[in-house]
Amino acid sequence: MAAAQRRPAKDSHFHQIRPVPEKGGLSDSSKGSDALPPPLYLANAFFFSLFFSVVYYLLSRWREKIRNSTPLHILNLSEISAIVVFFVSFIYLLGFFGMGFVQSLIIPRSSHDEILDDDEIIDDFDQMMLKEDSRAAPCAAAAPPPDVFSPKPINKIVVDDQLPPTPLSSEEDEEIVKSVVEGKIPSYTLESKLGDCHRAAAVRREALQRITGKSLAGLPLDGFNYDAILGQCCEMPVGYIQIPVGIAGPLLLNGVEYSVPMATTEGCLIASTNRGCKAIHVSGGATCIVLRDGMTRAPVVRFATAKRAAELKFFLEDPLNFETLSDVFNSSSRFGRLQTIKCAIAGKNLYMRFTCSTGDAMGMNMVSKGVQNVMDFLNKEFPDMDVIGISGNYCSDKKPAAVNWIEGRGKSVVCEAIIKEEIVKKVLKTDVASLVELNMLKNLTGSAMAGALGGFNAHASNIVSAVFIATGQDPAQNVESSSCITMVEAVNDGKDLHISVTMPSIEVGTVGGGTQLASQAACLNLLGVKGASREVPGANSRLLATIVAGSVLAGELSLLSAIAAGQLVKSHMKYNRSTKDVTKLST
Repeated sequence: MAAAQRRPAKDSHFHQIRPVPEKGGLSDSSKGSDALPPPLYLANAFFFSLFFSVVYYLLSRWREKIRNSTPLHILNLSEISAIVVFFVSFIYLLGFFGMGFVQSLIIPRSSHDEILDDDEIIDDFDQMMLKEDSRAAPCAAAAPPPDVFSPKPINKIVVDDQLPPTPLSSEEDEEIVKSVVEGKIPSYTLESKLGDCHRAAAVRREALQRITGKSLAGLPLDGFNYDAILGQCCEMPVGYIQIPVGIAGPLLLNGVEYSVPMATTEGCLIASTNRGCKAIHVSGGATCIVLRDGMTRAPVVRFATAKRAAELKFFLEDPLNFETLSDVFNSSSRFGRLQTIKCAIAGKNLYMRFTCSTGDAMGMNMVSKGVQNVMDFLNKEFPDMDVIGISGNYCSDKKPAAVNWIEGRGKSVVCEAIIKEEIVKKVLKTDVASLVELNMLKNLTGSAMAGALGGFNAHASNIVSAVFIATGQDPAQNVESSSCITMVEAVNDGKDLHISVTMPSIEVGTVGGGTQLASQAACLNLLGVKGASREVPGANSRLLATIVAGSVLAGELSLLSAIAAGQLVKSHMKYNRSTKDVTKLST
């Protein structure tokens, strides 16, 4: 029955699968009780009838007592029997039909499970999966030999002879894989149905290999906590990608040294950034300042006329209304605090750009909740307002946009350093005049010729992406976070070099999302910014933004020097090209 408990798999060594018995035969583990299953529909009908009958009887009896002013707690033998039958039938029906609901309260479900229907899951699978799990190991991640199993898929499936013959951990998992391949079991339901995220990933992975006929042997499965990503980081996982993490530094920033973790597969990137860190360190370090800190969200609404859209614009920008709007916005979060509302009109459409502080979180969800509160409030004041979307791209998220470049989004940061003349020559292998000229013609004039939007730099995106991946940030927000203008000029009578990077929209957080995964949390801990700041809300995320900007400063300094000295191609040939004969490497 569905009230039976499901056991998660236990970690151990893999064992071979017993061959499936031929049609008409019985396996060694067959039981006599399995031969004649009870007529389930008759039992269900009986308990349904019993349940509603006793409910009707008890309600009738209590109605008579109320009319006759008889105390309800005084019961005769028939009423006591009816109550007992009521509870027995209720427990049976709850166990049979309510287990899925109870399990959903105990086992977290992904967003897909909340919005998609599970009705296509067959009863035979539910009964099979609820049997006692006698497996001794988690599922492996490869296809079994063709002669062991012969699934009958609904769709045509390509069989790849190169798939490694690694067995699954039990016959039960093999049956589940068959059901997924045949389309009887939705892949997204495996976590909630099995109650074991690792096992669900292994089953999904095996089904994917059989459906596509392609091997995933090079994609790791074991050694990852799939429970940590359920419902928040990744849906329908089949493994995880390995990206090496290197360290650049120490970066001396505002008088403090930081070892900067960078996750990348581009050779020479960390070595170059490390050289920039060295040049900054021996020159006395860099200084970094956070200019603004506010995440944005910009819904778009429509009115019947442009006049009505303008009236809402004036209402939102009226200082007398800001306190009321702030109270409505701020009620959605402990840390989200409304800062400004900037409006733009396009015909009868109004775009409202809300900016708010978000503590140590990157803050997209936080600001969205606050904006939703304000939208609900404005609907009462402007009932003719039609909310088209909670985001109208005037935010602007994950897209290069002038509004971010001018107004800022996330953390707006400027970072500078003065590199001494002897350091430019000894460490960077170039001279001050060459760097100044190169920056003007490349980063400024060249970017302008290309029509760049926020791209007045050498390779800020390289460093931002590497630090983002290592520290659990949203890699897609590298688009606006890498907006940067690099300025280089000679100072101290032309002897020393002043270099700065101005980055108006660094979007980072130290709580939520990927920051809570073990590897990313370790990198944040290395920088001293793991989790939320206990002293000053938002201090850790702001510090992380300055470290990102300081790392970009080091990367810009080193790359410009390599180009000015004519070392770019030589260094990439040395650090970014493998000398191994890849044809001899095992696949």
